[in-house]
Amino acid sequence: MKRLVGLIDKDKVYFGGRYDLEGRHIEPSLLTGISFDDAIMKDEIFGPILPVIEYDDLEEVLPKVKSLPDPLACYVYTQNKSIKNRILREVSFGGGAVNDSVMHFINSNLPFGGIGSSGIGSYHGKYGFENFTHYKSILERPSWFETNIKYHPHTNAKLKIIKRILE
Repeated sequence: MKRLVGLIDKDKVYFGGRYDLEGRHIEPSLLTGISFDDAIMKDEIFGPILPVIEYDDLEEVLPKVKSLPDPLACYVYTQNKSIKNRILREVSFGGGAVNDSVMHFINSNLPFGGIGSSGIGSYHGKYGFENFTHYKSILERPSWFETNIKYHPHTNAKLKIIKRILE
């Protein structure tokens, strides 16, 4: 709670920004006038604070985004198909959405998770089950029978038998 409150720069609050430490409540907050050097851009937030970095030229901002650690998610808001495709193709991130944010996170049919320093694996629905379940493979061979087919010397006759078994 204190970490999140410390990320809210009161001079950059566009909407929200109020909080109650004792009640452990932070109002959803939108911050503008943000740069990559602001504290809120140094770590994943995991709270109801959205920093917005405005830019005029994708050529200026894209190299900076790509130079940073891979984010958990990327949400692109644009009507321009070439800009959308370029960002989705060039920026590495765990998951994302175009022209929406919440539906990506709450949809249990979509895997959600990070990559790199933002985490590994995915969760939500079957993806979470598969990610947090360890499939242990076991091969059991009866002890009463052992063929020499897999041992040296390897011959063409043994190879033919193996191929027939595997077909």
